[in-house]
Amino acid sequence: MQSDPPASEAGGAVPAVDPAAPGWAVPQYPIGSVDRALQLILLLGEQPRIRLTDAAKHLGVASSTAHRLLAMLQYRGFVRQDPVSKAYHPGPALMSVAFSVFNRIDIEGTAKPVLLRLSERLGESVHIGMIEGANVRFIAAAEGPTAVRVASRLGRTMPAHCTSTGKALLARLPDAELAQLFPAEKLERVTAHSPETRTELQLELGRIRQQGYAVNREGSEEGVASVAVPIPTRAPGVLLALNAAAPVHRLSGSQYRAVAAVLVEAAKEIGDQIG
Repeated sequence: MQSDPPASEAGGAVPAVDPAAPGWAVPQYPIGSVDRALQLILLLGEQPRIRLTDAAKHLGVASSTAHRLLAMLQYRGFVRQDPVSKAYHPGPALMSVAFSVFNRIDIEGTAKPVLLRLSERLGESVHIGMIEGANVRFIAAAEGPTAVRVASRLGRTMPAHCTSTGKALLARLPDAELAQLFPAEKLERVTAHSPETRTELQLELGRIRQQGYAVNREGSEEGVASVAVPIPTRAPGVLLALNAAAPVHRLSGSQYRAVAAVLVEAAKEIGDQIG
């Protein structure tokens, strides 16, 4: 029986897992190709998409080697390639595994202490939302402490492009996927302030990518304004966002950046806890 070739013969050295990391140990007989394929899967957990050059650089291998690895992951459904941009995204098999694991996590219970502290700090209602196709579903919430506040949207589903939470999530998707979610130029509107066209939405998503947070002013409900930021998680294909919602008279445009900064801090804490 022929043994596996040395890592150098397979196209680059095998990056060793840090032996000092708790719970990790370099296996006695490492298989370079398996290790590199798993590294690409982990990379997709950190980035929404990767290109062939990114994969080759990350692994320290030739482009031809990276292409073979990506082709095998694509064959098994762990990645899919955008036919236009040629970038690779999490595939159905990878997302199925991620959602299967993710569904076992009590997100509401895990995030609740952070949400309660955040709600007290901002004095407003806060929510966690999850992308579901062209919609956003609110899966955790903490209502604000004041008598006049935005009511909890826990359990509700709304068009993603009409909420700050949904727009923060849509901004993380590639253009090709957005075109699939919104095939028509004209969009459904919840209020007179909702985005009216796909072109208008795409321009707003571009601004969101640049500034790092999304805003909504009466786009989903009259009299309500909100700010949202993405929650960083290591689960490929699982997109979550955190928002703060307030009556419009208590959340002006000059406050957006400061509120977003507080949300980013809380989002990181939540992301670290749920993985």
